[in-house]
Amino acid sequence: MDWTALYLKTSGLKVFILGTGEVATRRANKFLDHGAIVKLAGNSIDDELLMKGAELFSPDDADELVDWADLVVVASGDKQLSDYVSDISKDKLINRADFPDGGDIIVPTSFNIGDIEISIFTNGKSPLMARQLRKRIQSIITEEDILEIELQDYSRSLLKKYVPNQKDRRDYLYKIFEDKKIQNLIESGEINKAKAVICELVKRDFDDT
Repeated sequence: MDWTALYLKTSGLKVFILGTGEVATRRANKFLDHGAIVKLAGNSIDDELLMKGAELFSPDDADELVDWADLVVVASGDKQLSDYVSDISKDKLINRADFPDGGDIIVPTSFNIGDIEISIFTNGKSPLMARQLRKRIQSIITEEDILEIELQDYSRSLLKKYVPNQKDRRDYLYKIFEDKKIQNLIESGEINKAKAVICELVKRDFDDT
């Protein structure tokens, strides 16, 4: 596989999307929801995109839009126009929804559960299976898992005040993760009590060191 999974910071990123159909709209919503500045070229866009701040332009403006953009998304059914925009976008990041291997950015199927974001990429072999795998993953992640992430984040921040060594912090996080009292509080949804127990443990073990 030629692709490597990475996350791209999109806050303030300038994204030009060629096309205004279903795929283009999904791409636009994703980027807008993550703080990007989005301009589309096509016939029309729905009111939701306009309310989120997207702008609509004519495909005739493609050259200027490519020059403006940090990232170009090609999601048009017009192959000739798509190939042209791809050709003039060589010095830009480009995502080709019609021909993924023709670009250097993939926008995978992704979804959020609490603070968890999960992306699924089948290397273009089966979008259908990507959707099926999404349903399976969603069904096995529990509310306790989400609370555990919140507690681990709290614990890491607390430990950084007391434990300078990263390996020692990691080992202590495992200790917290395996603590039966803390796990019982997570299962009962008592997150604040669990944090209080963790704070007490950390101070007891490290305050005098």
